[in-house]
Order: sequence, then C-alpha cells, then structure tokens
Amino acid sequence: MKMADMIATNYDLILMLPRFGIPLGFGEKSVREVCRERGVDETLFLAVCNIYSFDDYLPDDEEMAHIDCRKVAEHLQASHRYYTEERLPHMERHLAHIAEQVGEQAAAILKKYFADYCREVRDHVRREERSLMQMLEGLRDGGKVSEQYAKSHDNIKDKLADLTQIIYKYIPGERLNEEMMELVFDIMQLSRDLEKHAMIEELLLSPAEDYQLSDREHEVLELVAQGLSSKEIAERLNIAVNTVNTHRKSITRKTGIKSVAGLAVYAMLKKQ
Repeated sequence: MKMADMIATNYDLILMLPRFGIPLGFGEKSVREVCRERGVDETLFLAVCNIYSFDDYLPDDEEMAHIDCRKVAEHLQASHRYYTEERLPHMERHLAHIAEQVGEQAAAILKKYFADYCREVRDHVRREERSLMQMLEGLRDGGKVSEQYAKSHDNIKDKLADLTQIIYKYIPGERLNEEMMELVFDIMQLSRDLEKHAMIEELLLSPAEDYQLSDREHEVLELVAQGLSSKEIAERLNIAVNTVNTHRKSITRKTGIKSVAGLAVYAMLKKQ
C-alpha cells in the first residue's frame, strides 16, 4: 500500500510520522519502501498505525514475535517529547490568550488548572521514562517486560475532558470563538492520542509468550463475568472507562476469548 493512501484513510496518522523520523514528501512510495528508506521497523510502524486506526485491533502472535520492545520504547519516548515539548506549550499559548479576555479571576483559575494538569502529565511522563529504563535494563539482562509499566496510567485524560467542557460551556466566546474552537480541537486530539498511547504500552510491551493475567486484569475479568459494563467496572474499581477497556483488550489477547459469556466460563474454570 502506498504511504499516502494509508495516511488518507486516517489523517491522525500524520502525527505518527515525526515520531518515527519519517518526513512528509514520500510521493508514491509504499509503506514498506518508506520504512526501509528511513530505517523504521515496518512491523512496529504498522502495529502502531493499526492501534491508532482501529479501537478493536489486537496484534496476533506472529506480529508480537517480530516486534522489538526496544523500538516500542523509542517510539513511546518520542511521543513523550511530542506531548511535553510541542502539544502542551501550544495549548498553553492558546489558553493564555483566551485567559486575557475573560477577567482576572477567571484567568487565574484557568491558568492554575492547566498548569496543574501540565505538571501531572510531566510527572506521569517522568515515571514512565523511569519504567522504560528499568524495562530496557531487564531486556539486556534477559528478563521479561514488566506488566506493571502498562498499568501505571493516571486519569489525565479525564482532566482534559473537563477542560473541554469548561471552555465550550462556560467561557463567553464572542470575541475568541475561533481560538476557543482551535483549543477544543487540540484538546480532543491530544485526548485521543493519549488513549492510543496507553494502548500501545498495553498491547505491545507485554511479551507474546507471557499470557498470565495481572492482578488488575483478574479483578476486571471477575466483574466482566458478573455482567458489569465497562462504565460500572470503572466506578467499582475507581479507574477510567478507557483503562477498563484497555484491560479487557489485554484479557482477550492473552486468553483468546472475546465474548462475555466465554470470559464468564473462563473465570469460573480459573476458580476450580
């Protein structure tokens, strides 16, 4: 498939290219040709593109066998730089301009909310970076990837959703309508990106040969077997709905069982 044709199916994939060191201007070259020209792991690139394009995508055993966790780590680190060095400062400039027009008290509240959010994201990124270093050390020592890395997400996506609600519901936008819409779209794009970022960690950093469920996945499995929805499970475990869905995808990948009825039987048999 031509790279241009693949990008045309989902324009969010354009954001992936710089993280793999792929510039625009690839003409009529195929995905394979572009990846080989730039020294990019083709299997990993396609897996990431599939994760960004399809919510129900699960890599199969053959894909996992050919994915190098070191390359996954490099991609995640590139994403961290994109979030902290590009997207957050860009959004901060928009918000600062909007804050200038809404009054001193409201401006102070908005700026503090976003500053706290940025601090939480950067703290989260630092924790992930430490986990990545530990993971790579483990690989050099012949160890396996720790599942705990993929389970370390905070609910930073929910705070972005709250900011979106505040902006388009409660800030007068007569003079700043266009800029406010741009900021809302920026937030929505970053929110989607963070969700997919978490899925990459969950789906691609677990070794293909390791099918043991984590403690949290066992908890989610039990509640799925009881017939609870993802929203109900999220409330019961005090985690985000997207986190629940990520765990459910991981359970399906590890067990090979997709239906709720099948998972209920599996959970029952595991108790025997």
